[in-house]
Amino acid sequence: MGGHSHWSQVKRQKGAADARRGQLFTKLGREITVASRQGGPDPNGNFRLRLAVQKARESNMPNDTIERAMKRGASGPDAAELIEVTYEGYGPGGVAVLIDVVTDNRNRSVSEIRATMGRAGGNLSEAGSVAWLFESKGVIAINAEDGGGEDLALTAIDAGAEDVDIQDARLEVITRAEDLEKVRLALQERGIAVESAELSKVPKTTVSLGDKEALQTLKLLDKLEELDDVQRVHSNAEFPDEVLEAYEG
Repeated sequence: MGGHSHWSQVKRQKGAADARRGQLFTKLGREITVASRQGGPDPNGNFRLRLAVQKARESNMPNDTIERAMKRGASGPDAAELIEVTYEGYGPGGVAVLIDVVTDNRNRSVSEIRATMGRAGGNLSEAGSVAWLFESKGVIAINAEDGGGEDLALTAIDAGAEDVDIQDARLEVITRAEDLEKVRLALQERGIAVESAELSKVPKTTVSLGDKEALQTLKLLDKLEELDDVQRVHSNAEFPDEVLEAYEG
């Protein structure tokens, strides 16, 4: 059972995103549009779009807004202007950072990201410099506040999960990217409520940070996530529990 603190990051990101719901809907809409453009507007035949729509609904995005985003991807001129790019860099303490972007202006995006990284004591690096430290995985979050975490973990492994991490009365289930939907459905068929399911870049190894570097890194990740063009941020930081609790408080 691994411990790469992904759920701690997801929990923090979700809280921050909820406080900026308008910006969140814009980012979710872009993800839906790009997914629809790439694989077609039918979620039943487009796995990436299905995940994007699920995430939008979990965030209470209105159905008509979701429909408009799918239509833009299928036929709208705006979709052609959106490009996807991932930037790589290092944060405080040598933490590896991957920044997924969907933008209609690459120069604006990289300028904002470079400035944000620099102010936090980090820097952008060349393509491929840190991407090799991450793997594409499925990540499923399950609420285990009612207990039975160990039993839920065994059920998840039986359903095809590669790994399970129990943190703060929550389960983080890791799957192969191609098995995410299969495991999610298997868990739901067993009566387990899935809070979220997404494809993510999970670090192969993590970097343990001291209190100062951990706080600097948390602030950096939040600042990056606040940028309009940034869809999601991944890092291989391992945060001390007490720093996370103090920061979230």
